[in-house]
Amino acid sequence: MTDTTLRGHRDFVRFWAADTVSLAGTHITTLALRAVAVLTLGATATGVGLLEAARWLPYLLFGLLAGVVVDRRRRLPMLVGADFARAAVLALIPLLAFTGTLTMPSLIGLVVVFGTLSLFYDAAHQSFLPRLVPGARLVDANARIEQTRSVAQGVGPFLGGALVKLVGGPLAILVDAVSYLVSGLLLARLRTTEQLDPAPRRDLRGEIRDGLRWVYRHPVLRPLALTSHLWFLFTAVVTTCYSVLVLDVLGFDAFEFGLTFAVGGLGGLIGASLSGRAGRRFGVGPTILAGRWLTPVAYALVPLATSGASGFVLLCAAQFLFFLAIGLDGPVEMGYRQAITPDRMQGRMNATIRSVNRGVIVLGAPLGGVLADWVGLRTALWLAVAGLVGSAVAITASAAVRNAEV
Repeated sequence: MTDTTLRGHRDFVRFWAADTVSLAGTHITTLALRAVAVLTLGATATGVGLLEAARWLPYLLFGLLAGVVVDRRRRLPMLVGADFARAAVLALIPLLAFTGTLTMPSLIGLVVVFGTLSLFYDAAHQSFLPRLVPGARLVDANARIEQTRSVAQGVGPFLGGALVKLVGGPLAILVDAVSYLVSGLLLARLRTTEQLDPAPRRDLRGEIRDGLRWVYRHPVLRPLALTSHLWFLFTAVVTTCYSVLVLDVLGFDAFEFGLTFAVGGLGGLIGASLSGRAGRRFGVGPTILAGRWLTPVAYALVPLATSGASGFVLLCAAQFLFFLAIGLDGPVEMGYRQAITPDRMQGRMNATIRSVNRGVIVLGAPLGGVLADWVGLRTALWLAVAGLVGSAVAITASAAVRNAEV
């Protein structure tokens, strides 16, 4: 299927545009928050890990509840409301900074609120897409969104690094607040109708249990979910160590830090561009496996990096391969999950997998900081790479995943 066909779905185009705007801002803030923590507030590796964990703590606490709420309510109003609320929360960070009252505890608190809003947005976002395009086009629609995500992951930190260097982290975060406001206004223009499930509702516990059963008893979703939980755990360790290694130990500045993600964004764009064709030619399972194996290969380059030009090239290569892996397998996996799941279960399926994935970041991010402070950054990175290899071995051992097709 071509982009022209997708562009015939006007609400999908608006949805895609809103996603593009908010993602660009999000990845500016992702870098800006880390830079503010390390360069402005003097956070240690453990402090950076706690800040990263705060972003995902709500997924651990409220993730399963969010799935039930999304399946009980219309998803579009939830998307619009979450965007406007996130804009307001982020605007508080530069306000506190300009008044001289921004501290690590207040920054972490605001990030927890922001993460709670993002939890409900994400669950509704993934569950709303199947209403915008037919099932046969879900992989391509996810690929287009992943291409946008890849560009944002590259351009956002690049611009974020430049903004942090020029005007400081707080003003860079203000850009993201504006992006969420624009995204909400674009989503408010969607005209897709939503019909709620007329079936009688069960008790909250029963609905949560149904979502867990659907994911963890399905022959393909179960190994996909379990190995992705491990993947997120060990990539969270790397994320914490990477920030401190690049900005502190190796001495690269915020702009150079962002430049490594810009190269990564190019890899993600290429991976997402190839994803649909790879899935059709080689199959859903083999494409997912290829992405999972590329991750430890990519991150094995990070602990080899030094402060010189060759080290910087290794960091760029690592991000390029990492985001190539995400771009390649992400749309295929998401399209498969959406295609096989009934609409009445979309919210719980997405929220169950996503909340546990993000929940393990709450463990992995501080673990990365503690390991880095305890055994050293490079040793912690090698331990994470070993964990990612183990995750790749586990999913490869699943015959159901290897043979998965929509």
